[in-house]
Amino acid sequence: MTTRTRLRPREERASPLQQAVTTALDDMKAVNVRVLDVRGLTDIADTMVIASGNSDRHVRSIAERVVERAKAAGVRPLGVEGERDGEWVLVDLQDVLVHVMLPRVREFYGLERLWDSGDAAPAALPPPAPRVAARRRHAPR
Repeated sequence: MTTRTRLRPREERASPLQQAVTTALDDMKAVNVRVLDVRGLTDIADTMVIASGNSDRHVRSIAERVVERAKAAGVRPLGVEGERDGEWVLVDLQDVLVHVMLPRVREFYGLERLWDSGDAAPAALPPPAPRVAARRRHAPR
């Protein structure tokens, strides 16, 4: 598996699909929208968009608008998950993954911390505990 190290030119970074997604989020008044470039971190997508809605109905409506705008841009979603519950809806648009969540769900899972490739250093892990070989005692027969 190889990873790309070459950055794309600035004008190529915001694809028409990404613009359609961010426009849909803006139209539906999505809260705290984050667009993450995950090209160097995974091969499944180039961009991850994370947004919040104020209620489960709002989350579902935002996701529906994203799907409508993506279709208008010529991209059919590979899948939409979580529409029934409305706490976290994932819209898979091939190169763009869109997560629309309730704020409490978003805070709990912390996708920004997992996928943000910022300069933050990873938390230091404690040294592993030494492993002691367990001895089994056999009961006398």
